[in-house]
Amino acid sequence: MGSAAIQGPLWGKQSKDWATIQEQTGNAGYVHALIFLNLNPADKLLDVGCGSGLFSSLASATGAYVTGIDASEALITEARQRNTTANFTTGEMEELPFADDTFDVVCGFNSFQYAANTPNALAQAHRVLKPGGKLVVMIWGNKDDCEAATYLKAVGSLLPPPPPGAPGPFALSENQLLETILTQADFKIIDNRDLDTTWDYPDTNTALRGLLAVGPAAKAIEMNGFEKVHDTVLQAVQPYIQSTGHVVYKNKFRVVISEK
Repeated sequence: MGSAAIQGPLWGKQSKDWATIQEQTGNAGYVHALIFLNLNPADKLLDVGCGSGLFSSLASATGAYVTGIDASEALITEARQRNTTANFTTGEMEELPFADDTFDVVCGFNSFQYAANTPNALAQAHRVLKPGGKLVVMIWGNKDDCEAATYLKAVGSLLPPPPPGAPGPFALSENQLLETILTQADFKIIDNRDLDTTWDYPDTNTALRGLLAVGPAAKAIEMNGFEKVHDTVLQAVQPYIQSTGHVVYKNKFRVVISEK
């Protein structure tokens, strides 16, 4: 069993808040990938862990044939409501329901670190890519470069300590673990960079809705109740409330592009 049975229900708990608020925090990575890939209508792209389909819709606007797959039925429902030609389906990233050598591009934005077994998930991405195809993986940068790590730490304080190697936001970020696994999976890394990204929420209420829409927060709510998690995250965001009322986090996302 892969990650879908556990992660799908968690990430779909607050699907509308994810779709309207939190998914946009990945925009820097989406834009970088689209510029690098320079997609055209002949390209077939698979978006693994597509969430509510924001990147998939941007990619499909280039004319490329885009398929998005996610473990959450609720997020796929949101994705299908976007004005896009992309095709969406639910499924498991460690058992992709596609034939070998199908796609020119496979992307995973903040998804592969939540796989039950990341090498298995990346091996599946390798399998469905055509020879010479490109894999785009976006993960968090190092914890020290991400102010939002403070809020994730607060959420984590309400959860049992994870076992070594457990999936999670920073599971692939430290010590070049992602790059090591990609190399072991027979990918050739052709671009690797950390992108500055600013999360700018217009007010504290919007920030809380976005920050509580992620999987780890949903798990904490299951275990502790909404009020406890809400109050814990509210306290954690206090240092990031600006004089304007905006809540601003400065983070880094790492985007690693490889070739089969």
